[in-house]
Amino acid sequence: MLETFMHVWNEQRLWVIIVAVVLLLLVAWWMVRAIRRYVARMRRLRLDPRRITIADIDEMEGWEFERYLHRLFSELGYDDAFKTKDSSDYGADLVFTDRLGVRNVLQAKRYQASQAIGLDAVQEVYGSMRYYQAERSIVLTSAERFTGSCQTLAGVNEVKLLGREDLLFVIRSFKAGRYEEAMDLIESEAELVVSPWEQAEEAEEPLQALLRSGKAGKGRR
Repeated sequence: MLETFMHVWNEQRLWVIIVAVVLLLLVAWWMVRAIRRYVARMRRLRLDPRRITIADIDEMEGWEFERYLHRLFSELGYDDAFKTKDSSDYGADLVFTDRLGVRNVLQAKRYQASQAIGLDAVQEVYGSMRYYQAERSIVLTSAERFTGSCQTLAGVNEVKLLGREDLLFVIRSFKAGRYEEAMDLIESEAELVVSPWEQAEEAEEPLQALLRSGKAGKGRR
């Protein structure tokens, strides 16, 4: 009887130990995750361009991304970089003067990688140029792609589009101390698209016929 009792007790004790170990592992895993999230949040709050990663950017709110870019551009060498007001930015989130003395306006779009930027981003930043007396406009996003209409409108209006790969290049160049390379990309010329109206005039054919043919908006300079 005593042997049976001890056997049962030992088995129960073993299960108690196993359950306790599992619970401890779960608590440890939860604590590690909580600490990592806390560290990442603190890193984002400091917005230190030397520490921020693309994973941090993917967790940011839009206003955090704008402030991060302000710090990044300032530390790249754009000393007059100005962060516009959140409530009344008139279509631009950042204003800065490039190395040629040209004033730029920039629209920042913190989107998920899989999302696409629509033409409203181009409309907003291009519309802000006169207000800020700028000569050049840029859309910079964490998204991987732009819609076709966005690319067409940007190309016609000479708005520079910088997507996720461009953002990654700027970040890596900055962290490696290659500031000039990052600035070269930021200041590179926009990819131009010929307006269908201009194509119609050059082709000497009615605009409606050109639009029906599907050729309008495809010409690039």
